[in-house]
Amino acid sequence: MQTPLKTALATLLLTAALFAQQETGLWRATSQTAKSITGDIGLSKDKLTINFLAFTMVRVRDLEKAEAPAAFDTETNPNGAGSLYRLRVPAATRLLHKNTLCGTEDTEWMALYATQHSLQIAFFSGQKPPVFTQDAISNSSDLCGTYTYSR
Repeated sequence: MQTPLKTALATLLLTAALFAQQETGLWRATSQTAKSITGDIGLSKDKLTINFLAFTMVRVRDLEKAEAPAAFDTETNPNGAGSLYRLRVPAATRLLHKNTLCGTEDTEWMALYATQHSLQIAFFSGQKPPVFTQDAISNSSDLCGTYTYSR
């Protein structure tokens, strides 16, 4: 006989597994920013691939439902889920058209918001994790850019 705690834990694990599958795979650049800087990307459980360059990433936490609208357009895709990742893309890394993700700063953080067919990414510099409120994001000097992908 299952207890309510076991049922809740099983549901939580299943939800996390489904979301992880939702964001992994190949994504086609759809925003002008993504087309001109990263091109198409690939995501696995622990790697981000941009222009044949692979960067190790570590999932830090899920974004709360109230945090996602600060960085992403969640009105068009309200049923998505977000995550914050730690990674390091050196400032010297050149992507498409000799562009970089964060100018002269290393890229330290990546936030994702994924739905079944859409992915939005925000890249951040800085040692401290980004704060996901409208005020903090709009005044952040660490937000490097946002990108949109689809499949």
